[in-house]
Parts: sequence; structure tokens; C-alpha cells
Amino acid sequence: MKFKKILLPFLILILINTIIQGQKKDLLQTEDLAFLKQMVKDVMDSSRIYPNQFISDNFGPNQTGGILIRPGGRNSYPAFWIRDYAMSIQSGFVTQEEQKHMLLLTAKTQSDEFKFTKWGSFIPKGAVADHIRIDDGKPIYFPGTYSYENQGDKKWGMQPPFCDQFFFIQMAFHYVTSFSAFHSLNENINGIRLLDRLELAYQMPPIDSITGLIEVNNENRGVDFGFRDAIYITGKLCFASLLKYQASLQLALLFQEMGDKKKALMYKNEATKIKKSIIKTFKNKDGMLFASTETSAQADVWATSLAIHFDVLRGNNRLKAAKYLLQGYISGELSQNGNIRHILKSDDFNENSSWEKSLVPKDTYQNGAYWGTPVGWVCKAIAYVDQVAAQKLASEYIQDLREVDFRKGGDFGAPWECFNGNAKQNPVYLTSVAVPFIIFRDR
Repeated sequence: MKFKKILLPFLILILINTIIQGQKKDLLQTEDLAFLKQMVKDVMDSSRIYPNQFISDNFGPNQTGGILIRPGGRNSYPAFWIRDYAMSIQSGFVTQEEQKHMLLLTAKTQSDEFKFTKWGSFIPKGAVADHIRIDDGKPIYFPGTYSYENQGDKKWGMQPPFCDQFFFIQMAFHYVTSFSAFHSLNENINGIRLLDRLELAYQMPPIDSITGLIEVNNENRGVDFGFRDAIYITGKLCFASLLKYQASLQLALLFQEMGDKKKALMYKNEATKIKKSIIKTFKNKDGMLFASTETSAQADVWATSLAIHFDVLRGNNRLKAAKYLLQGYISGELSQNGNIRHILKSDDFNENSSWEKSLVPKDTYQNGAYWGTPVGWVCKAIAYVDQVAAQKLASEYIQDLREVDFRKGGDFGAPWECFNGNAKQNPVYLTSVAVPFIIFRDR
């Protein structure tokens, strides 16, 4: 009994210390995480398009046969965007029925042949839509338009963005693993098995055969990632190659589950090759990853922090990049109200543009505005070298959401797609809260 009396206070101290240490590791306080979780749910609800629902007077109602989730709420985005949905799917607020409908719709609209547009750009076999119209279910493979007939303006690339192919794979991976629905991979869609369609998507982007990295030039350029489709980037592409790395691992697991050990090993080896190539090809002296090897070959905050999240950058490489991001945060070149630039101000190409080549002016949209989508990746990265700074950045992000929360009505619109000062764009934007929430929750 005397031993128990001595031991009990000691055990209580250990328990208290464990709780304190656990709290230190969290990037958000409990109440802030709860706030963010509810906001994600409410934004997701606002982003749903129900069957026969009208979103805009310029378009008909949702005739796709099921619920769609668009990039944001209110009266914007009368279409289904693959990447925004796929990036938000792990938030936990999408039902099995909803996931299946959007997965099959994406598969049905995948291009089954090579074809040219009226502009002379092209749509390769295996290409996945950038977005899909709600009224007639027609796929729009290129950014910048809702017109099926008029799509393909070369300013958006000579072929569709590369990210959507890998997000299609992510959609399928999440669906079949979440609901043990591996049998769905054998489902016939327009004469092609779903699993075969995933491989067609994987094979669509042009690559350098030696490194496995996605590579383009002026003649076959495609957008590397839709969150910078207004930026001109050529050479080997970092962000798209990171997405390909993740897709390789996902396909390896899917084929393993389907009993095809040969293909499972092939994709696992491909992932290993891509991972090594990313570090060798894009890492600069500061530990950051360049966006590309030719046009707009600049230190990329989004790609670098995603590479840390994917565990592509590890050890000293990770610490070096994390320290650079930390210094960018401390110096005020990385963030505004907790939201993140694509590149640090000190890494701007020149005084007239953040990126080397852009369709939009400096300090606007994808050329220097601040975004909520990558906040979780960046906070996670900085936390490797300064936990307190990472928590401060996360807190600033939450504080801004609280101050301009769209649920207050009127002119309140947070989460915004992006902003710079008082210039704000697209209210009630889903990935601006869903993607950070996934990171903060899981960490």
C-alpha cells in the first residue's frame, strides 16, 4: 500500500507531462481544430450541387444523376472540378454514394482517343477533364472556359493540365480503400475497366524516360498543377512529378490488392525512381525545390512543402528546406494573415512578376497573392525546425478565418480562394480549409 501511495503521484506526473508534450506537437489548439472541422463541413455543404439544382442563370441544372461537389459555395463555379474535389476528399465529409458518382462521372468523361481542338492544341488518350459541366456532363479538358466546343486556347497549354490524371487515381484509391470496394476496379466503363482507365491516366503526361519525371517544352506544354494554370512553366515539372510519385504508390497498392504482384512491383519501383529524381533534379542550394528546370525555374514553396509532406524530402534535405521556409515566414516574405504565397517575395523573378512568365499581374491570383490551400503543408514543414513558429502561423490562419467567416453573411467570405490585402477572390473556397484541416487533424 505504501508503495502504491509513492507510485501514484509519480504516474500522475508522467501522465501530465505526456499530455503537455502531446499538446506541443499539435499545430492547432483543440478549439481551433474543432472550429476548422465545422467550417470544412459547412463549406462542403455549401459546395454541393444536388440533382436538378441550379447554380447559375447561365447554366442548366445538375443533370449528371447525382450530387457533385464544386470548388466553392455561393453562386460561383457551376461545374465539377476534379482536382479541388480530390484534394478535399480525405476530410471525411463525402459519403460513399457521392464518391462513387463523382468517380464514375470522371471515368466516363476520360478521353478514349487522341483528338485536336479548334485551336490546334490536343487532348491525348487517357486525359481527364479539368472540369465537367453540370447541365450536360460534357468534359472541359482545358482551363479558362465552360464551352466544350471552344476549349483548348493555347495560352492554357498545348494539352490539358497534368495534375487531374493523378487526382483521378487518388479519387479511385480513396474510394476503394475507404469502403473495401476493390471489386469496383473491375467495373466496365465505356468498354474499359476502371483499373485500366487509371493506368491510361497515369500514362497520359509526357515524361523523361530516364528519370520518370514529367517533362514538357513549348510545343507540348501542359499546366503542371491547376492552382497555377495562369503560370507558364516548362522543362521537367516538380509539382506534377510529386503527384505522379504519390499515384505510383497508390497504383502499387491497388495492384497488390488485385493480386497482380508484377505490376505492383513495377509501380513501387517507379515511385522509388521518381523520388530520387525529384531530389537530384530540383533541389537548390537552400534545400528548396525548383518548380521546373526551364521557364519559371524558381524556388517553389508549394512543391517543397508538399515534398516534405510526402516524405520525399527527408533528413538534412528536409531540415534545410524547413529552415528556409521558416526564415521566409519570419521575414514576412511567405505569408499574409496565415495564408501562403507560391514563392517567397525574395525569390520573385523580377520587380514586375513573381513568376518568370504569367497571364496575370504581379501580386494577384497565382502570381503573388496568398492562398489557404497549402497552409497545412507549410506549417508541417516549419514544425520540423520550429514548432512554436509553426503553431503561430497556423493560429494566424485560423484567426483570419474567424474574423471574416462566411457564416456571418453579407460581405464576409472566408475561406477565400486567395487574397492580397483587401483584394479577395472567390469566397467560400473548399480547398482553402479542407486541405489544411486534413494535415492538422492527422498530425
